[in-house]
Amino acid sequence: MNIGMKTIMALSIALPAAAWAQSDARAADARAVKAVLSSYKKAIEKLDAAGTERLFTTNAQIFETGASEGSYTTYLAHHLGPELKQFKSFRFSDYKVDVRFEGPVALATETYRYRIQPKTGEAAERLGVASSVLKKVGGRLEDRVHAQQCS
Repeated sequence: MNIGMKTIMALSIALPAAAWAQSDARAADARAVKAVLSSYKKAIEKLDAAGTERLFTTNAQIFETGASEGSYTTYLAHHLGPELKQFKSFRFSDYKVDVRFEGPVALATETYRYRIQPKTGEAAERLGVASSVLKKVGGRLEDRVHAQQCS
């Protein structure tokens, strides 16, 4: 009877510890998701997207303002890269990110204001929201789908 009681007590202590470990792992994963998104955001603000390809899987799809931009490589070559060359500055403000998990997949939503100052012409200030689906690939988090809506 005494041995059975010790087993029950050991299980009741082990379960919360396992749940705590899972919670710590998820918190670390959420920080990693935010770090990936922050890397991308910082590159845009520097007006230099060099190296951002590593943040996206080769089959990632980019959607912007209701249209498919194709793969990130295509988006970078035909849209983002040429745009960044036309800007004097690009600044985010009121930036917020929310991350939730569905099994091994992270769903992230970013909300923000941004201000673009082109090299010529008037500055534009807008509200934006972006959604990303990220998955750990080879121990790294990578964007699978990135959708952005601006107003």
